[in-house]
Amino acid sequence: MLYETPALDTSDIKVLEEVDGLRERLRDAVQHAPMKWTQDLRKALTASAIAASNTIEGYQVDAEDVADLMDGEREVDASEENKAETLAYQQAMTYIQSLHDVEDFRYSKELLNALHWMLQGHHHPQRTAGQWRKTSIRITVPGDELATDYDGPDPELVPDLMAELVDWLNDGDTEGHFLIRAAMAHLNLVKIHPWSDGNGRMSRSLQTLLIARGGVLASEFSSIEEWLGMPGNTWEYYKVLREVGGPVYSPERDTLPWIKFNLRAYHEQTQRVQYRVDRSNQVWLELMQHAEAHGISERQVTALHEVAMVNRVRRSRYERQEAINTQQATRDLQALTKAGVLTAVGQTKGRHYVAGPQFPQHVVATARRPHRIINPYTAA
Repeated sequence: MLYETPALDTSDIKVLEEVDGLRERLRDAVQHAPMKWTQDLRKALTASAIAASNTIEGYQVDAEDVADLMDGEREVDASEENKAETLAYQQAMTYIQSLHDVEDFRYSKELLNALHWMLQGHHHPQRTAGQWRKTSIRITVPGDELATDYDGPDPELVPDLMAELVDWLNDGDTEGHFLIRAAMAHLNLVKIHPWSDGNGRMSRSLQTLLIARGGVLASEFSSIEEWLGMPGNTWEYYKVLREVGGPVYSPERDTLPWIKFNLRAYHEQTQRVQYRVDRSNQVWLELMQHAEAHGISERQVTALHEVAMVNRVRRSRYERQEAINTQQATRDLQALTKAGVLTAVGQTKGRHYVAGPQFPQHVVATARRPHRIINPYTAA
């Protein structure tokens, strides 16, 4: 037996309708935005999701370093362990994003175990990856290793529970909203806890996969992992999982608080991404105007846009973004550095560029423009 999808109340339906409206407006904004910075934003959002999900599990790599690792850079400020976790999660996330439009797609235990191997294979065989656990599992309270938060179902129950979950993923509640189904998939997987390790990241990944399959927006714009990784939200995440899931596997419990939590997450994260899209679009327009007045090429605007939005740019990334050779990329960045628009940081290996004294400050102000996120359940 699985945890069941609850009936939504009027406030939940209202929030879900607002989320749908926000996502439609966001889709329109993305479709009309310059392709160059849209691609940058998708990568930045993926990096933020990976960084946040790893942070929940105790692995610390900031989003800028995650983006560099995704681009093949290895000279980043992170331990080898944290790099390995980041690259593993990127691999799984890349595959998940590629499944959004597969026509004959089906969920299966093989797919889930393969995704788990992508995430955890580098720990195998010390921590078994890609197969159901064969031992009991105890989840501890964050910050207190001796306090039990949750005992997962007995290992002999896991194969049947996972078979039931796979059947539900393919054929259950198919008339329901895909965002609600995605949240319930997350809850059921994390409570079955079928693997020895990596269950939290797998559950969040499965939610992202169902969102990607929804097809309204690219999953980079839809994942709530960045939102979940924010400190206050992480605490609430654990709290609601504890309250809804119970101290042991208890599928008869009321799951509505979990759905409300996820609806708030969907709504607030969509707000946050919309603000970022708006700022990014305005930054692009302001940089193009500045470039025209100061003899900066449109190609170089790509580098300046990244500096404005994510604080730095690397030569290798700029080179790939603009499909130019190393000499051209180096000349462009050196010219911007000589003009004081950029400042080089670090030696040749691992060097990156940040805003220099001549970087247009009105553009920086636009990129740092504050916003207010509204809780849809408490908004007047």
